[in-house]
Amino acid sequence: MREVIFDTETTGFDPGTGDRMVEIGCIEMVNRVPTGATFHAYFNPERAMPAAAEAVHGLSDAFLADKPKFAERALELLEFLGEAPLVAHNAGFDFGFLNAELALCGLGPVSLDRMVDTVALARVRHPGAKLSLDALCTRYGIDRSHRTKHGALLDAELLAQVYVELNGGRQIGLELARESVVIETEVMVTVRRERVFRPARPHAASPEELAAHAAFLATIKEPLWLA
Repeated sequence: MREVIFDTETTGFDPGTGDRMVEIGCIEMVNRVPTGATFHAYFNPERAMPAAAEAVHGLSDAFLADKPKFAERALELLEFLGEAPLVAHNAGFDFGFLNAELALCGLGPVSLDRMVDTVALARVRHPGAKLSLDALCTRYGIDRSHRTKHGALLDAELLAQVYVELNGGRQIGLELARESVVIETEVMVTVRRERVFRPARPHAASPEELAAHAAFLATIKEPLWLA
């Protein structure tokens, strides 16, 4: 099964008040195994970057000034997404911005039926625990030491690992990867094989062997079998 894990960075919290998407990062997974295929893009939001948002992701007006507008790469993004389920952390936020940008391009929305929210999955699996991406990485021992600021592709890569753990761990799906994988296991498998019975080979002592045996018995004094 093909899935796409994605994350976005934005100018704020609400596309309805004019906030825009400035970055998207997507990771392709097949049977919960990353394939290496990605989509990553920065966008010129055509508005100033608030200082609070820049402090989170580090994307400045100067950096984004020469980046393409979302509309210029929208079709390329949609082709990458295909019809796959789309996995995001607090997915309603990312879907909201994605569909708002598509609407500005005159394109139809991505169906919410495709949305998989890892916050909802984590809430079921770890009720009462912290559910941030950082907290889940810590819980599952996922290295995030290189994450000094939020970044869409980096966060999608971390989320892909978290998503696998939320669904049972790294062992799932390996046998379904596109390339064959040899997995060592401690599980013992009993294989029943039909036994083949062979007839006994005929055998008899030779006259010489019988004579030697009789001579040996004659040397035994008071044998028990004659008592």
